[in-house]
Amino acid sequence: MQLRIVHRTGFEYDGKAVASYNQARMTPVTTPEQIVVHSRLEVSPKPWTYEYRDYFGTHVTAFEVVDPHDSLTVTATSTVQTNRPPTPPARATWDALGDREVADRWTEYLTLPELVAPPADFVRRAESVRDGARLPGEAALALCRLVSDELEHRPGSTDVQTPAAAAWGQRAGVCQDMVHLVIGGLRSLGIPARYVSGYFHPAADPVVGEQVVGESHAWVEWWDDGWHPFDLTNDREPSDQYVTVATGRDYGDVKPLSGIYSGAATSHMFVEVEVTRLA
Repeated sequence: MQLRIVHRTGFEYDGKAVASYNQARMTPVTTPEQIVVHSRLEVSPKPWTYEYRDYFGTHVTAFEVVDPHDSLTVTATSTVQTNRPPTPPARATWDALGDREVADRWTEYLTLPELVAPPADFVRRAESVRDGARLPGEAALALCRLVSDELEHRPGSTDVQTPAAAAWGQRAGVCQDMVHLVIGGLRSLGIPARYVSGYFHPAADPVVGEQVVGESHAWVEWWDDGWHPFDLTNDREPSDQYVTVATGRDYGDVKPLSGIYSGAATSHMFVEVEVTRLA
């Protein structure tokens, strides 16, 4: 499937911003499951830019605007050819995940900072899931199902700084919170897990040429002799409707747009995403 994504985001200030320094992670990456056919990132007002790949392989555009401005808009346009084969069945053993070859290689995906640290009662639930699973991959999928079933998707109930423990306590959150919670649960069991950000076409069978409203999305991947994805919000494995932009330990590593500015006292952020199937 070929998808075009137009992601427009930025800030409107209550006065003049004297200078703005930012990083954009809005350009998809080429992987075995997707090929980036075309990508372009435009910033208004015109900035100075520098592009690089971060530690996790994400395409980053760093830019700065040093002329006074009352708004900042970043538009990322990408065309991506996707081909996601079915996920193979679980095969890694618990003993294999405990080997230094795995634990050392993916050590950053086994840490438990506050954003993903699971509360004690959730850890006990995760341990119960592990006790009933023959293989780590089976436990990972069962834990994903548990969170999908018990955490209500409620926009506005959290923000980007809400820790997983708080979302679990209120049994509500958005895709980011579900991913953080499962990441913490998997890591507490010794299963490397990472955060994935990207986009997906919301239609089950997208119509060629029809533009629809989309949004930035997040799902989880765990290590099982390869990265295995799962979309907790929609309780499914990602298909050709999904496009990956960035991976990392948690949301802090994959923020689409982050930075600082000086001048105006306050700002308002806006985000628009449009997705079109081209073929």
